[in-house]
Amino acid sequence: PSAGERKMANLVEATTQQQFEDFLAKAGKCLTVVHFQAAWAPQCGQMNEVMAELAKEHAHTTFVKLEAEAVPEVSEKYEISSVPTFLFFKGGEKVDSLDGAHAPELTKKVQRLAVSDGPGGAAEGSGADLNQRLKKLLNAAPCMLFMKGSPQEPRCGFSRQIVALLKEHKIQFSSFDILSDEEVRQGLKTYSNWPTYPQLYANGELVGGLDIVKELAESGELENTCPKAVTLEHRLKTIINQSPVMLFMKGKKEAARCGFSRQLLELLNGTGVDYDTFDILQDEEVRQGLKTYSNWPTYPQLYVKGELIGGLDIVKELKESGELVSVLKGE
Repeated sequence: PSAGERKMANLVEATTQQQFEDFLAKAGKCLTVVHFQAAWAPQCGQMNEVMAELAKEHAHTTFVKLEAEAVPEVSEKYEISSVPTFLFFKGGEKVDSLDGAHAPELTKKVQRLAVSDGPGGAAEGSGADLNQRLKKLLNAAPCMLFMKGSPQEPRCGFSRQIVALLKEHKIQFSSFDILSDEEVRQGLKTYSNWPTYPQLYANGELVGGLDIVKELAESGELENTCPKAVTLEHRLKTIINQSPVMLFMKGKKEAARCGFSRQLLELLNGTGVDYDTFDILQDEEVRQGLKTYSNWPTYPQLYVKGELIGGLDIVKELKESGELVSVLKGE
């Protein structure tokens, strides 16, 4: 190891089961991150660099490297089946795990788990913090699904079925992958007194699991239970009517992101008429939806009092014919 690595007291290697247990005991309530690694796996080397960086930031956390095949007693006890695998311990108990070389996930978990660690750890307070976090998540969207995996890639059959039901009934929902967060996964079971996943919430209240959602779908109640999704058409109407003159463009008023949008801004600025803009680059749903809604395939698009005027060429023609100002004023 280079001198730099040797200096870091909280980045260590365990070569025996005894050493491993000593490190856990010494850390007490503070977080210990154990990297089960293999010399032959290049991604383990990369993750060790990530650990070295994290060790600098989190002085109260112990980072342990452990050659999985060299200390089989420990690897087998924790059923390590692949490298790199990371286990997180507090007070000698495993509190979380992460499979694979995912630097952002590792960083997130360390930041979250190390929070209540400073000396005299606030471990008692973390129950209340978790409840706050769960409440926030439950209310993150009118309809929230806690599932294994994502709607695009469900990681269990029940989650796949519930996603299909919600989509079939055109219910707009946000989801949370409980496999990415052991703390939420365990905490939510207690919080909602519901032991299995997936779990569906509407307006922060538990609706239930797959069976209940199936029953609601069959009885036609599902649409009433889940808050109505704001349809895209409704959203577009609202944005188009935000202001009497609305320009849908690439970029913002101050910084156009394409030549046509820039030219149209100059034309509008020349009229002295007030207008608002919407940056379609920030919102793919609006960008695609508006083309169909207005039956106009390109941007920028100019609307006056909710009606499409057209794109750059039409605005140029209006300018040349001297009609632009009266059109913008809706006369």
